[in-house]
Amino acid sequence: MQGPTDSQLQRFQEDGFLVVEDFLERELAEAAAARFEPLFRGEFEAGLQPDEWNWREGCDDPSLTRQICNGWKADRAVARAVLAEKVGRWITALMDWPGARINQDNVIWKPPGAKALGFHQDDSYQDWIVPQAMSTCWMALDDTSAAGGTIEYVRGSHLWDLYGKIAQFHAPDDERSDLRKAAEAAGITEIDVVPIEVARGGAVFHHGRTWHGSGPNRGERPRRSVVSHCMRSDAEHHPTIRSAVYSRYKRVGETRMEESFFPILWTRDGYRSPWIEAYLA
Repeated sequence: MQGPTDSQLQRFQEDGFLVVEDFLERELAEAAAARFEPLFRGEFEAGLQPDEWNWREGCDDPSLTRQICNGWKADRAVARAVLAEKVGRWITALMDWPGARINQDNVIWKPPGAKALGFHQDDSYQDWIVPQAMSTCWMALDDTSAAGGTIEYVRGSHLWDLYGKIAQFHAPDDERSDLRKAAEAAGITEIDVVPIEVARGGAVFHHGRTWHGSGPNRGERPRRSVVSHCMRSDAEHHPTIRSAVYSRYKRVGETRMEESFFPILWTRDGYRSPWIEAYLA
């Protein structure tokens, strides 16, 4: 599975997302899933805290969806999934980029009863990079269902204007509130929301402007996933706009991205950050 077919490329260009069954190898999916409970307890196999740790066992509301950002720095089982070369190959082809590098990852755990995540566009949160563009590979670690709070995409919404940051990302009362406003501004009267139902190991690639979110988990099983958010391999820090978290990795007086913190997964000339394989091993 070196990359998308012509028909898959066309589907991605039309819909703004692409479902790929059996993308993540079963043993990688099982290994990553097994690390969720230790991670959210604060047991970091690689010895580093993740950049963002939005839910901690014994401290936070159990009805909230649990999220860690840049779990790859904390756990190598997560890293083997989100830093995979083929993730970079697929995103490079789908976005027609020179290559792909990690912007950040997500480790997302939505247990039964957990609340929604607001519909949004990823690119709205990327004003600190140049160009302001992201593409994502979302990988399921459990079988997903519409009732189980799976990720949902709005078909064709990558062609709408960039909306901006939404009012409430975590546990909104109405996860589609900002989506409806954006659709109205785009002249869309019927919003085509597609819930993603895949088996463990299934993946979805989406454009950074594609509207997506998820409802509450009304099922009886958890919904766990790992997510590779990528930017272009030649992306740089914005010279003046800062991310409260990720601009800590910007060198003074420079805009280039440091591969120690934003590794390159793959480029069209075959380059991949050379330290990745030793770290994963």
